[in-house]
Amino acid sequence: MLRRTKIVATLGPATDALGVLDKLIEAGLDVARLNFSHDRHEVHRKRAEVVRERAKAYDREVGVLVDLQGPKIRIGKFKDGPIELTAGANFILDADLGLDAGTRERVGVTYKQLPTDVSRGSTLLLDDGRIVLWVEKVEGNAITCRVVVGGLLSNNKGINRQGGGLSAKALTDKDREDIKIAAEIRADYIAISFPRSAEDVNEARQLLRAAGGKGGVIAKIERAEAVENIEAIVQAADAIMIARGDLAVEIGDAAVPPIQKRLIRQAREANRVVITATQMMESMIENAIPTRAEVSDVANAVIDGTDAVMLSAETAAGKHPIAAVSAMDRVCKVAEQELEVKRSRHRLEDVFSRVDEAIAMATMFTANHLPVRAIAALTESGSTPLWMSRISSGVPIYALTSHVETRRKVTLYRGVYPVAFEITTSDHATVNREAMDELRRRGTVRDGDLVIITKGDLTGVMGGTNAMKIAVVK
Repeated sequence: MLRRTKIVATLGPATDALGVLDKLIEAGLDVARLNFSHDRHEVHRKRAEVVRERAKAYDREVGVLVDLQGPKIRIGKFKDGPIELTAGANFILDADLGLDAGTRERVGVTYKQLPTDVSRGSTLLLDDGRIVLWVEKVEGNAITCRVVVGGLLSNNKGINRQGGGLSAKALTDKDREDIKIAAEIRADYIAISFPRSAEDVNEARQLLRAAGGKGGVIAKIERAEAVENIEAIVQAADAIMIARGDLAVEIGDAAVPPIQKRLIRQAREANRVVITATQMMESMIENAIPTRAEVSDVANAVIDGTDAVMLSAETAAGKHPIAAVSAMDRVCKVAEQELEVKRSRHRLEDVFSRVDEAIAMATMFTANHLPVRAIAALTESGSTPLWMSRISSGVPIYALTSHVETRRKVTLYRGVYPVAFEITTSDHATVNREAMDELRRRGTVRDGDLVIITKGDLTGVMGGTNAMKIAVVK
């Protein structure tokens, strides 16, 4: 059984051991995430090399996603170890205090503009919302707070403002350097942390192209402002990632599930890819099986139409990285058997402005109303398979292309599978036969099966798909 929903897994110390990456590929890894919040550039370069080397050994394509750190808004360190904050007590966030000089009364902050972004009445959330502070006054660079929800506070914990409003730029100097590295390792995607607007996405794309990178740009939706500006951000990006950790802290945990559903729907309607992330199987950092709640979480994202589900610490640092990917694979496959996942009325009333997009939509309508075994999309850029993948269907879409960048890009598209395919003739009948022979060689089709083939009159032309053919395998 083919799995349509893609699995993104984060690489880290737990995946560096000999043979682990091979087992992850066998278990169903589609895209490897390199988290640039951790580790040196040399480590990430090596991991990217190993991913491609091992994927090639399995005759597979595995995409590489570079996740940028973004603005680091954190408290500093405490001189004498963690402190206990008590509800009702005062505590000061001091932008002038050294980052190693924290005491029971105050602590430094990495984001020096924090005092200008808050005022009396602001609510600050530390350590993913476990600590809640209410701002009483701001004097110079010292923010005096009253502790609303206390607890143990240790070094380097994150700071969020409830409802958003922190003005830190999405791209830091570190991110700008990291984008150059992403281009060097030929990353298939870069993910921007904490974007607030389409301008942040456009800037990242410009920097990536200037560095020679060809990858797509993913906007991580984790700020309240990003939700407010979501339509423009979706249009500017190639994909969005619903990063539910920081997003829940800013907008409230109860608001996240309905917004997740809306974001998945908006991305698909705009022909963009969507990844659902954060704590999807977090218990598997320690445990060999997921909780029932985690299984439901993954399954619901699949049923809602997400392109990909993501594992973070579960694979990067967890005790059971292979089991985590296997569990996600199993849950996705079962959820995809629901009828609402396999059939769609999406875009039946739309009017299309491009011939290749119209061909893609006609293909999916036909695939959902004929006993079609497979779709062979001969493609240059991957646009036609992307449009096809926006329509719910149980029919696999094979992106046949000679371009390795395109094959790696489609590893993130729901229901699309990359196939290396060289067109050596201009004779359409021969091309059709060779495409079906390639699918037959892979065990995908056999004699008597119906296959839909899409291609253009001219090979090597981006956006040139203008023909759909229903063929019988012979």
